[in-house]
Amino acid sequence: MASKIQSVKGTREFYPEQMFLRNFIYEKVRAASQAFGYQEWDAPFIESIDLYAAKSGEELVKKQSFTFTDRGGDFVTLRPELTPSLARMIAAKQGELNYPVRWWSFGPFWRYEQPQKGRSREFFQWNIDMLGVNSPEADAELIAVAATFLRSVGLNSERAAIYVNNRRLMDSEFDALGITPEKRMDVSNLVDRRSKMEPAKWESYALELGMTQSQVDGLKDILGNFDLWKKSDELTRLFAALEALGVKEYVKFDPNIMRGLLYYTGTVFEAFETSGSLKRAILGGGRYDNLLADVGGQPLSGVGFAMGDVVAGIILQENGLLPEYNPTPAPVLVTVFDESMWMKSFELAAQLRSAGLKTMVFPEPAKLQKQFKFADKMKMKFALVLGPDEVEKDLVVIKNLGNSEQIQVKREAVVESIKKLLNNG
Repeated sequence: MASKIQSVKGTREFYPEQMFLRNFIYEKVRAASQAFGYQEWDAPFIESIDLYAAKSGEELVKKQSFTFTDRGGDFVTLRPELTPSLARMIAAKQGELNYPVRWWSFGPFWRYEQPQKGRSREFFQWNIDMLGVNSPEADAELIAVAATFLRSVGLNSERAAIYVNNRRLMDSEFDALGITPEKRMDVSNLVDRRSKMEPAKWESYALELGMTQSQVDGLKDILGNFDLWKKSDELTRLFAALEALGVKEYVKFDPNIMRGLLYYTGTVFEAFETSGSLKRAILGGGRYDNLLADVGGQPLSGVGFAMGDVVAGIILQENGLLPEYNPTPAPVLVTVFDESMWMKSFELAAQLRSAGLKTMVFPEPAKLQKQFKFADKMKMKFALVLGPDEVEKDLVVIKNLGNSEQIQVKREAVVESIKKLLNNG
């Protein structure tokens, strides 16, 4: 026997059950996006590596991207993120678009990372952005979209929270401590590691980075001050807008939110499940300026966030928040009584489909009990029997697979009967 060929490490296989989860997330993402008037868009799955050279970090370009030379000799990559493609496409039609642009997308991405729980090399990601408006109120709208998604999948404010911080606020606090701009990447990483280190080791590490003891003490004061947002006009306006948008219960100020703070220019936010085993963010984003500067466009500010489907899927499964999986979208099975009735079964199924009823036909003649058993395993609701006696009398037998009751109806009444039965549950 030939050896089995394994899937590529870090990729994902979507059997129907996994496809059900992916589609569930997509449908909720789509509903949340469209509820706020955002338009769906997408970009190529393969891009020139040059697109990322200016906009993305060296690690992403050189170590995390799936790159290859195509047959024409061009150096290309499977897209690792969407923002550079967004910048290019906006710049190409910058003078033609109607601002503010509200766009969203849900599609596949690839990063060459070490696969682990919550992270794979192939993933689907929701990206949503508003471009052309620079205000805390616009930031609040994006946070409200995120909260709307969380609420729609059953993650209420007791199960999930969106933590916000602000780049300008933190820069002013760092200025007061005398932390220079060139040191802020180190300080940002230091804060990010705080929850993963013992306090004494974390403090020693801070001193090794060149911070003074008074700066470390001041930084700890900042990170413990959850009322610090009141010093920021932007955050004051943000929270007022969130209250008006009806999602304030989801949002908390947290000065410890540092990831992406050097990339973003104003508001920054991340959403987490508050009680689960997975410590990865569900989604994250913020305000950015000069989106188009590296691709030849005019300066344009924006706000947006991204959410991968892997972490979201794990959280939904672990919390029991997925609806029951239904193996088939067709609630009706038309049985095949015998070979002489085969085409009659096809005709009946075609009649049902033309009336808008999703209908499956058993693929070949078989004992009715076998066909009923198949329909039951597929969690179908009704099985129709069309034998010689039924054809002669212009009847159809409808078997309710939930309670095993059977009724006979006239052929011309079968559509109406099934629709009535489906409506009655």
